Parts: sequence; C-alpha cells; structure tokens
Amino acid sequence: MEKTITVLPGDGIGPEVTEAAVKVLQTIAKRYNHIFNLQYALIGGAAIDACENPLPEETVELCTQSDAVLLGAVGGPKWDQNPSHLRPEKGLLAIRKQLGLFANIRPIKAIPALLDASPLKKEIAQEVDLVIVRELTGGLYFAEPRKKTNDYALDSLVYTREEIERIVDTAFLLARSRRGKLASVDKANVLDTSKLWRQIVEEKKVGYPDVEVEHMLVDSTAMKLITKPSAFDVIVTENMFGDILSDEASVITGSLGMLPSSSTRGDGFGLYEPIHGSAPDIAGKNIANPAAAILSVAMMLRDAFQMETEASAIEGAVFSVLNDGHFTSDLQTKGKPALSTTEWTAKVLEELDSEFVSDSIMFTYV
Repeated sequence: MEKTITVLPGDGIGPEVTEAAVKVLQTIAKRYNHIFNLQYALIGGAAIDACENPLPEETVELCTQSDAVLLGAVGGPKWDQNPSHLRPEKGLLAIRKQLGLFANIRPIKAIPALLDASPLKKEIAQEVDLVIVRELTGGLYFAEPRKKTNDYALDSLVYTREEIERIVDTAFLLARSRRGKLASVDKANVLDTSKLWRQIVEEKKVGYPDVEVEHMLVDSTAMKLITKPSAFDVIVTENMFGDILSDEASVITGSLGMLPSSSTRGDGFGLYEPIHGSAPDIAGKNIANPAAAILSVAMMLRDAFQMETEASAIEGAVFSVLNDGHFTSDLQTKGKPALSTTEWTAKVLEELDSEFVSDSIMFTYV
C-alpha cells in the first residue's frame, strides 16, 4: 500500500519525538512492504520564526494533499510575548479548523509496567480503559465576538446543533464498539450551550438503544476521574471541558509521554499527535519520551489506513520494551538506568525487526 503523510515536527521536543515516530514508520514500511511518502512542513513557533505565520498556506496545502498528518508539538515561552495572531497555538487551532477536524480521540489505558509511576493507587489505576471524545472546532476557543482591553475581556461560548450532533454521533459509535457506556459531560445547570448539548444527546440516544447513557456535570466528572476512573468507558464533551479533562485523565498512566491522540473528521482523514506539549525545558537533550509519538503512528495506521496488523505490531513492541524494564527519564525509578530518546527508540525498532512481536495491544479502543 502507498500513502502520503505530511509530517509537522513543530517546536521543542516535537522534532525529536517525531523523528522517532518516523523511524518506526520506515521500519513498518520495510517489514510489511508499504510505501510511505513523507512530506515535511512548518507549524507553530518554527513557522513563525521562518515566515511570521503560525500556519503557512504551504502547510495547509500539503496537509490537504496527504492521506494523514503526523504532528510533534507546538509552543514554548520563546513566543509568549508575541501578539495573539503570532502565537504557536494559533497554528494548531487553525489547522484543525481548516481541515475540518472536529473530533479529538484520546484513549487512556492503564499500562501494567507503569502502574508504579501513576500518582493514583495501583488498585484505582490498574483497571482504567477509557476514551475521551472532545469536540474540537466550536466553543470558547473559536466563537465571536471576543475582546480584551486593560479593564474588560469577552469570550463567547457558541455551539450549533450540527456541531453537537456530529461529535455525539462519533462518541455513540465508539461506545457501541467498546463496552456500550457513554458519559456525556456538560454544565447544564448553568450554561445554555450545555442545555442544548444535553437535549441533543437525549434525542440521539434513541438511535443507539445498545448504549447506556449517563449525563454528568464537568465538576463531578473531574472528581470521579481521580476517585473511580475505571467506571468510565467513553466520555464525550465540548471543547474546553475536553481539553481540561483529557489532561487530567492522562496522568493516570504515569506520564504524558505515553499517550497518543487523533483529530478526525469522519472520513478516515486525521491528524495524529502525542498529547504532551513541546517541553522546551528538555528540548535538544535527547531525553524526551517518544512513546506517545510512536503510538500515534499506530493510531494512524489503524484508523486512517486500516492497517490493524501493523498497528498492533507497534503497540506490541512498545509494550514489550516497557515490560523489559526499559524507560526514559520521565518514568525511571530504581533499577536500570534511564534510556535516551534515541536509545529507547532503538529498543522499539529492535522489537519490530525481531522474529517475535508481542500480540499485546495497549490501545484497543475501537
């Protein structure tokens, strides 16, 4: 199979973890006789530095011509004092909007080899297997009007029926393919947008009689994610709530460096990226954890290209390396010395090149 992938390394540790992910892609291509045509483009701070635009038109054009997009990370304090239109995050928000990527999918699953690194008690964290479905193109991050003066600021929270219906349908279908439980998270006791959200979920659930639906307020959801996270299967929520809850849930596994994500639009096309940020404090030190970027490649192969065997091989290789006690510094405890980014990636590549590849799948979320 031949596919074209646009690679956006971005800022901070983005280029380092993306390089690791690309090496895995190249190994998969060789082993399974695929052709992955890689084309590189700028986004975020790197694009601002090069052409004073966090999302150049050339980047958008390359992305629209590709079969999938692989992103590293964007942002950093270097650009904190820039005017709002020249902030790296503007590039990420804009690419999601321009490509119509309305659904962010984040699987959160306990990893046995890393339970000691979780801030939660082992008995609480060990059964976690959930997916957060976050709406990406509406809400506070995009709606107008917005305004700021020295004494006054305004942000608008707007959602349309169409925006809510499409993300809710995505979540229902995902829940149907898993354990059949959907938690719809809102703030319907305060916000009119949440009241509309809850109304539409009630309308939609008639078409999914095999899915159990629970309405939850965002504050009680935040508490339950820490006290009983294993109770969740699929969570669906609006943009800002999803941004906060998914970061909260991500620490259950012990490190932001372990979790992949995808941003999709319903036709198979998606942007795949680790959920962590650019971590500028460790950029260039060769100590970043590349696992989330590598697992994002697995998500891409499975979801965008229907390459289940190849995706499972990557996940199995990552799982095997962790089981063997090989960790980067963010996960290292007593025992073996921490591996560098390149050393840990080499371990994964060795697993992929070996005759035996574990069939243990870390993120069987669909």
